[in-house]
Amino acid sequence: MTDFDVFARFYDADYGGFQDDLLMYRGFAERTGGPLLELACGTGRLLLPLAQAGYEITGVDISPALLAVARRKIEAAGLQERVTLVQADMRDLRLPRRFRLAFVAINSFMHLLTTGDQLRALRCWREHLTADGLLILDLFQPSPQSLLEADGHLTLDRQWQDPETGATVLRQTSRTLNLAEQTLEVTFIYEETLSDGRVRRTLAPFRMRYLHRFEAELLLELAGYELEQVYGTYDLDPLESDSERMILVARKGAEAAP
Repeated sequence: MTDFDVFARFYDADYGGFQDDLLMYRGFAERTGGPLLELACGTGRLLLPLAQAGYEITGVDISPALLAVARRKIEAAGLQERVTLVQADMRDLRLPRRFRLAFVAINSFMHLLTTGDQLRALRCWREHLTADGLLILDLFQPSPQSLLEADGHLTLDRQWQDPETGATVLRQTSRTLNLAEQTLEVTFIYEETLSDGRVRRTLAPFRMRYLHRFEAELLLELAGYELEQVYGTYDLDPLESDSERMILVARKGAEAAP
């Protein structure tokens, strides 16, 4: 069991409808061809549509509960021949094939909390890329004002109806900022009001370490990549001061730094 297993019951209702980044990944998949590698794939939000588009894709996640949800969806869609699921720590992969495109979607790279872990993961992924392979990191661009405004506050983010239980689910989020460590202590609070009036509360805490642009660029260089471009939106607009996203696209370089 991992810290991320608690998300499995809520993940699809919470994030399953998010598709803002799908066309971007399809565009890079068309450019590079398969096979594709998704790190921290969760319940398969991107795996399924990319497989349905005809690509062979491998999804890696550390959580057996999230992968179990992904596996049920893949089997229901009849995509077992195109999708391979691997339960593993994304810092220490040992896969038998090489990929033309690897990617880490919506902030998942930020679950790596130290420079050592970040470099270890990046170097590991580099070894799984073909000579002309690409890596995409999708991060949020840290805004000092937004980070400080969120610090210490409890916000109500979403509400939905659970189709299986009929419960009304509220998701609240608390965030605690550590400027010195560049970390966020985040807790998702899922509060379910059941049909009989009972209330069930589930806490899902995690930590994230955010990165600034040139810190991320230096990590890629040290790990043996050549930066191709940094974008600020999923439409591949240039990164600007007010961009919410920071999407780094890098090629596998000739050699990683020792």
